[in-house]
Amino acid sequence: MNPEIYTVEHHKIPPEKIDQDAFYVIEKLRQSGHKAYLVGGGVRDLLLNVQPKDFDVSTSASPEEIRRVFRNAILIGRRFRLAHVRFGRKVIEVSTFRSGDTESNELIVRDNEWGSEEEDVMRRDFTINGLFYDPHRELVIDYVEGYRDLERKLLRTIGQPDLRFAQDPVRMIRLIKFCARFQLEIEPTTFEALLSCRQEIIKSSSARVLEELLRMLESGSSKKFFHLLQEYGLIMPLLPELAYFLKNKDLDSANFDLLSAIDQEVLKREQPPMDRAILLAALLFPLFDQYLKESLRSGEKAPHLGQIGTAALHVIDCVFSPFFALPRRLRGVTAFVLASQYRFTPLGESLGDKIERKLRLPKDLLTPFALRLFKCRSIATPALAPLYTLWVEKALYSAEADHSLETSTAIHEEREKFRRPRRQRH
Repeated sequence: MNPEIYTVEHHKIPPEKIDQDAFYVIEKLRQSGHKAYLVGGGVRDLLLNVQPKDFDVSTSASPEEIRRVFRNAILIGRRFRLAHVRFGRKVIEVSTFRSGDTESNELIVRDNEWGSEEEDVMRRDFTINGLFYDPHRELVIDYVEGYRDLERKLLRTIGQPDLRFAQDPVRMIRLIKFCARFQLEIEPTTFEALLSCRQEIIKSSSARVLEELLRMLESGSSKKFFHLLQEYGLIMPLLPELAYFLKNKDLDSANFDLLSAIDQEVLKREQPPMDRAILLAALLFPLFDQYLKESLRSGEKAPHLGQIGTAALHVIDCVFSPFFALPRRLRGVTAFVLASQYRFTPLGESLGDKIERKLRLPKDLLTPFALRLFKCRSIATPALAPLYTLWVEKALYSAEADHSLETSTAIHEEREKFRRPRRQRH
C-alpha cells in the first residue's frame, strides 16, 4: 500500500513546535540506519493546532537496538515492549514497528511481533492516530486516510470497528475521549459498533480504564466526557451506582455542574494542577451528598465528621466495586476530601443560615485539597461563594499565625544557643 504524503505546504506544522529531544532521538536512530518517525497523538495534536503533551517515536529498530543507540534508555513492559529515552524528568517513548492479526476478535494479550511501518499503522486504533511525521523531511505519511478524517472532524477505526473493540475494549473509552476533547463526530459504522460492543468494556484491564477516566478528569473536558459515557451506555457496566444516580435528571445536573467547575479550574493553567483525589471527589460528591441526606430523611441522627469519613469510604467502595480497585492512597485522600466538605457546610445547615459558629480549620496537610473542592462547589453553586471566602480568610489567618509562631520559636531557639551558661556553684 502506498501512503499519501503531505508536505509542509499542506500540513503547515511549524518546525519549532517539534520537541527538540524527540527530534534528536529520531535523528540519531536515522543516522544509525533505522527508520524513525513521530507517531500517534503528537502528530494528531500538531495537525489540530493543539500543543502535544507527549511526543512518541516509532522506529524500525528493535528495543535492544534502541538501547544500544541510547545509553539513557531503559526497556519497559512485557505485554508491549518499548524503550523510554530519558532527558532529565522528560521521557521520550520509543516503540518498534509492530505487526499483528487485525482480523481476530480475540483480546490482545501480547503485542511484541515486529513488523513494517505499514503493518504498525494497521494495528493502531483510529485513523487520526495512524499518522507518521518525518521531521527531517517535514512530511506527514498517511496509510489510512487519517489526514482527511482530521479535516472532516471524523473519528473512524482502522479496520472493522467491532473486531477492533473486541481486541481491545479500552478503545471504546478512547473513542469517547477524543469526541469530548476535540469535538469530533463518530463515523456511523464505528458508532454502531460502539453501541453493540459496549458491554465488552468489562473485559478490559481495570487499571487502564481507571487511568483513562482520571486523565479525562484532568483534561478540562470531563463534563462532556462523562455525559457521553452516560449517553452511550458505558457508565452502567463500569460504575453502575453512578449510572443509576445520573438517570435522575433532577440530580445529574449537580454532577455535571460540578464537573464543569472542575473543567474551568483545570483550564486555568496558572494554578497548580489538582490532585487526582480532588477530581475523583468532585465526581462523587453529589452522589455522596444525596446518600447522606437520604440517611437524615430516614430519621437517623446527623453523623459527626468521623462517621461521615467512614461513610465516604463506604460510598467509594460501592461506586467503584466490583470492576475497579482504587489505590489505597487515592481512596483514603478522596474520602478525606469528601468528608471535609461537611466541615465547611454541615449537614442540616441551610445556605441562607447566618454563620455564627466558630470556623475551625484543622492543621492537616490535606486541608488545602478539601478547600480546592469547596472552591469548585462555590463556582457550581454561587450561593456558597461568601462562605468559601470566609474559609479562605480563615486559612490565610491560620497560615500567618503558624508562620509567626514558627518564626518566634526559631528566634527563641537561636537565642538559647548563645545564652551564657549559668555558673555552677560548688
